[in-house]
Amino acid sequence: MDTQLWAICGLTFVIHVIATLAYAVRIAGVRTRRIALSFSLFGIIALVSRTANSFQGPFIAKRVEVDIAHHMGRGLLADFRLFLLTATVATIAGSFLIPTFQRYFSRAVDHFQMYRSIPRLLLDAFSRAGFSYLRIGARVPSRHNVTQLAGNTGLSWKVIVLNVVAMAIWTVGVFASLYAGYLKPELRVTCANLSSVINGFATVVLTVVIDPQVSVMTDDVIEGRLSENCFRRAITALAGARVLGTLCAQAVLLPAALIIVRVAEVI
Repeated sequence: MDTQLWAICGLTFVIHVIATLAYAVRIAGVRTRRIALSFSLFGIIALVSRTANSFQGPFIAKRVEVDIAHHMGRGLLADFRLFLLTATVATIAGSFLIPTFQRYFSRAVDHFQMYRSIPRLLLDAFSRAGFSYLRIGARVPSRHNVTQLAGNTGLSWKVIVLNVVAMAIWTVGVFASLYAGYLKPELRVTCANLSSVINGFATVVLTVVIDPQVSVMTDDVIEGRLSENCFRRAITALAGARVLGTLCAQAVLLPAALIIVRVAEVI
């Protein structure tokens, strides 16, 4: 693997780890009873993901451009499958980090609520006490949350399946558009700008179906209509669906790229 390939995989890993840890923010919000503050603080962490995302696309595009210009024929399909595999590994890693991250994040929310200062929060995080809490707060995911998935998660199978489909499409969107440009070099700029053809459906499903369901469950927990245990099972189910979605993205990559090529030819 060359340096550029390592860099793209690293950026992909960061993007998907942070996206998965967003589930932990909901648990932290429920524990601290400060949903709005939790999402606000997570927005700072999400900036890292957005920065990584802004570099990922150009790096992959450069790789495609160089291969086309120099007729290298490196078989970029293998590279794109490696990127998707990295997304799966990152999602699995993020899922395992959820129990630990939600404890760290709950502490950060409580600290900010008390002192209301981001600089002071950062100083506390890098202090001796902050580093000491890294060891104390670390947790291994409970097998109980997984074994209980056979019971009621509070989510219908329809929502879980839709989440798998949406995550598969969302994961593959940018990769498919850039690979489509590799398949159709003369229309590669058009293909690169057609990622919305793939991502549109995923965005609609996530925004209209998944997010409202999880948001209602979050409010139900805070108001006492749903137990935290049931909510955790729902988060575990969604994290598992996210992992399965990134795996399904491997099968979606080539068909999605061909659809984008076709759309680029007819518009």
